[in-house]
Amino acid sequence: MGEYKLLLRHSGDPSYATLDGYQRQGGYDGLRKALAMDRQQVIDEVKTSGLRGRGGAGFPAWIKWNGLPKEKTKPHYIICNADEGEPGTFKDKQLMETCPFLVVEGMTIAAYATQADVGYIYIRGEFVDAARSMRRAIDEAYRAGLLGRNILGSGMNFDLHIHTGAGSYECGEESALMSSLMGERGMPRLKFPHAPLPTISGLWDSPTLINNVETYACAPFILANGGAWYASIGASTKNSRGTKIFSVSGHVNKPGNYEVEFGTPLMELLEMAGGMKGGELKACVPGGSSVPILNAEACQKAIIGYEEMMEVGSMVGSGGCMFLNEHTSIVDFIWRTSIFYKDESCGKCTPCREGTRWMFLILDRIRSGQGRMEDLQLLEDVCRQIDGRSFCGLGDAAAWPVAGALKVFRHEFEEFIRSGRSLAARA
Repeated sequence: MGEYKLLLRHSGDPSYATLDGYQRQGGYDGLRKALAMDRQQVIDEVKTSGLRGRGGAGFPAWIKWNGLPKEKTKPHYIICNADEGEPGTFKDKQLMETCPFLVVEGMTIAAYATQADVGYIYIRGEFVDAARSMRRAIDEAYRAGLLGRNILGSGMNFDLHIHTGAGSYECGEESALMSSLMGERGMPRLKFPHAPLPTISGLWDSPTLINNVETYACAPFILANGGAWYASIGASTKNSRGTKIFSVSGHVNKPGNYEVEFGTPLMELLEMAGGMKGGELKACVPGGSSVPILNAEACQKAIIGYEEMMEVGSMVGSGGCMFLNEHTSIVDFIWRTSIFYKDESCGKCTPCREGTRWMFLILDRIRSGQGRMEDLQLLEDVCRQIDGRSFCGLGDAAAWPVAGALKVFRHEFEEFIRSGRSLAARA
């Protein structure tokens, strides 16, 4: 267990962002093998690999790939969700900047498996360097016959485009992303069972596959080395296979992206990041700002894996891992988090639009020294009214950090209400 560089193995080599350098390291071996296989065989390899979506939900990738119709009556599309907006997460940015061909090749493999004609990379608008890197890689791939018409003489046609967003967190939600891509307001659509899945009716009402940057980047290795080989990585966990990139930040000596094998203890990830800075470990948000917070005791037990992280009360999420030292005020930290979700709510549904505002107002009252003990119950009630009742999962995610903090660090909120200041301020 521990650090296992697969996707990031060559990220420090500038030549890896060029087609020649990428192919010298085995690039496009996966696509060549895929093109010699039946489309269903490609999907079966992804199934064997155990690959799950790396954007946060952890949904099995093969189910999405297999969900597009086998009988093609409309154009098929694939989308790469590169709208990395989760606070604390910056892995996709590095992948696109330093390993762009992994994404291009991975999307081309997915396009072959799903009979997609056109692909779009929806990049967060602030990621200018990432967009330029992807643009150069796409242009090189076209010149080399690896995109466009009759790819590698296989008869496969696939065009790949870049679309930059405008900084909306909501557009990281897949149906809002599709709306934005089609020129509509970036708001979520109705979900299954009230509306068809994107794999049946997505972009322009056509079958559409949507995966995250890191998910597509795994595909070349799976096809080049086999699904069983990939599944052997992280095999100590219940149902998490391969590697996961964690964006480690907060009070650590060496913040950055670290790629680890599933099954690695969370504390080992902290050691890789140089250990704690400025004090002892107090808490950790292991998977991005939306996942429930862990205290130091839970961190000692936590194993990196989808089911394993849930056992200690949190989630792998997007991999935005923030370690907090003993001088951190949890009340202030959650208050700041609530500002983000209040500001980023698209406003379409009442639970999220009103609930995120009320969470902020209550937390702001506590933080200003005017809090009441009944505010804690009120916060929990608001969280319950948001979670599971919002139009999309991002509304639910706004409630999780508040509910999680109240569960694990309730005593800090109570002390803040009693004394008007944080326990950490008096330490």
